[in-house]
Amino acid sequence: MKADFMFVVGHYKPVATDTLKSWRHVPLFEYESFGQFYSSLPKDARLVGIELDERSVPLARYRHPERAVYLLGSETDGLSQEALEHCADVVQIPGEFSLNVSVAGSIVLYDRLLKNGGFGV
Repeated sequence: MKADFMFVVGHYKPVATDTLKSWRHVPLFEYESFGQFYSSLPKDARLVGIELDERSVPLARYRHPERAVYLLGSETDGLSQEALEHCADVVQIPGEFSLNVSVAGSIVLYDRLLKNGGFGV
């Protein structure tokens, strides 16, 4: 199980920590606005926000949908109110503080992999 695509709302800015240059291996889409991104969601995909939010369910109890698009906000500002209002589910990684976006994404995808029978578990 792997990510089928990545996206950013705004413009992608390469960072030194992306040593694999991810956009060369996984399709990367750039959207000018959240509305443009939202109107481009794949059919029947469930938008899942990863956020410290009052309606969040703990990741440990979350059952990942078959077709999901995981939405992670910036480390400083999190997800916008507009984005949160459009999420079918909001999930929280254990802890009280915001994580680095790549770390948060990795944790969520690893959780999905384990719960969906990855690694022969």
